[in-house]
Amino acid sequence: MNNDLERVIAEVEKAISGKRAVIEKILMAILSDGHILLDDVPGVGKTTLALALSRTLGLSYHRIQFTPDVLPSDIVGFSVYHRDTGAFTYQPGVVNDTNLLLGDEINRTSSKTQSALLEAMEERQVTVDGNTYPLRQPFIVIATQNNVGTAGTQSLPYAQMDRFLVRLSLGYPDYDAQMELLRARQDADPLSDVRQALTREDVVRMQRETRAVTSKDSILSYLTRLALASREHPMLELGISPRGVLFLDRMAKARAYLEGRDYVVCEDVQAVFSDVCAHRVIPTQKARLTGVTAEQVLGELLRTVEVPDARRD
Repeated sequence: MNNDLERVIAEVEKAISGKRAVIEKILMAILSDGHILLDDVPGVGKTTLALALSRTLGLSYHRIQFTPDVLPSDIVGFSVYHRDTGAFTYQPGVVNDTNLLLGDEINRTSSKTQSALLEAMEERQVTVDGNTYPLRQPFIVIATQNNVGTAGTQSLPYAQMDRFLVRLSLGYPDYDAQMELLRARQDADPLSDVRQALTREDVVRMQRETRAVTSKDSILSYLTRLALASREHPMLELGISPRGVLFLDRMAKARAYLEGRDYVVCEDVQAVFSDVCAHRVIPTQKARLTGVTAEQVLGELLRTVEVPDARRD
């Protein structure tokens, strides 16, 4: 693994222990210039993880707590009229002048406010009163939603779910990680020990190098056949979207880059397939009634879709 990225992981693990696999996948998403949805129960460290990442990556950081009274203008900004000059002045929103935006409990705000993020996430810009304002590069959204305590929540519309590169879950720590967490917080906050390992310029450079990783035609064919199989599967009402296939390619490149390779192999695709695609597909009513999950269907696709022979490349 790249030494710089190894140092990043080591710094984040000072604050979040026992979750290396999740940290690696979030790093892959950032290298892919994609957004992350953390879907988990309360209190497992989602906010701490986002803050630790911003510190060690040298990224500017903003946080917004989504509640029912948060307005779209809080996200994208608004124009203020000045009577003395007769002109409007743009007042930036929370997405402006930040590299890493933590949207905490995004499912607790209205659909209208959720949708205010769509342009920012897809085009890295916001438009207010006909004027377009570019966002800083990189611009990454880490949104959290709790799947417990659903009173007052609004499910994310499919169009917004599709904007997230990956959906991940931290899960509860095991015994050793829980003990380490307790010991580390007896008289200090480990988050204060997290040090900067990269600069913003380093992150942008690594994103550029990740895009340059090679996906051969055999890999592109594998991605395409997986997507087509999902669209034809009898247990899926909606298969993997074209955007989902593009994101799968980008995430596979990031895994290859993290592993120190400049080319993608099938194992890269398989390792991130469910994380990239499970929130994009919609099981049929029959699947839901029989308890078949999206993850199970995607696992079946990995088992049944022919894998390219690497020896032929």
